[in-house]
Amino acid sequence: MTKEEIFSHIDHTLLRANSTEKEIDALCGEALKYNTASVCIPACYISHVREKFPSLNICTVIGFPLGYSTTASKCFEAEDAVRNGADEIDMVINLCFVKDRRFDDVENEIAEVKRACGGKLLKVIVETCYLTEEEKIMLCGCVTRAGADFIKTSTGFGTAGANIEDIRLFKQHIGGGVKMKAAGGVRTREDMEAFLGEGCERIGTSSAVKLLAKED
Repeated sequence: MTKEEIFSHIDHTLLRANSTEKEIDALCGEALKYNTASVCIPACYISHVREKFPSLNICTVIGFPLGYSTTASKCFEAEDAVRNGADEIDMVINLCFVKDRRFDDVENEIAEVKRACGGKLLKVIVETCYLTEEEKIMLCGCVTRAGADFIKTSTGFGTAGANIEDIRLFKQHIGGGVKMKAAGGVRTREDMEAFLGEGCERIGTSSAVKLLAKED
């Protein structure tokens, strides 16, 4: 797999709480240079990036990283992000609902956020490190029925990130229109190739450019 092929699947990511405008600008410059799938940035920088880098595909996160904000607040975040210029939304599910086995509420929330996205791409972060296998399977159904575009493994802020076994489980249980994104702890070329080889359409990482640019 060429580095160009890998870059085309990368959501080039910077979501640290103390991220600066200078760092975000550098991230965007790298994304343009290496033609990554998107930049994934804090919502407060969307308007700035849309104005300064008009051709970039901008992703942001909502309900991040814990997921237990209300559905109304997540919908507002999504609408606001799209209004400011976001092309893609990565939302965190309500894990409290999952642990209470309120899967109908999880599904309804995803569907409401999808509507709030106004046709923009929605990726649903299920945070696999906190889930049982049964919960992962149930959430594949929720994501599929709610009409989301992607199921995503992790925020990168939990106790663990993506692993191949979860991607293989997702493949067995998501609907045909749902794609997969691996994120959290994807730090080597081998990791990236492995996740792409298992069928991931996107990988969220801050490491791809640093690693693959060395091959220039």
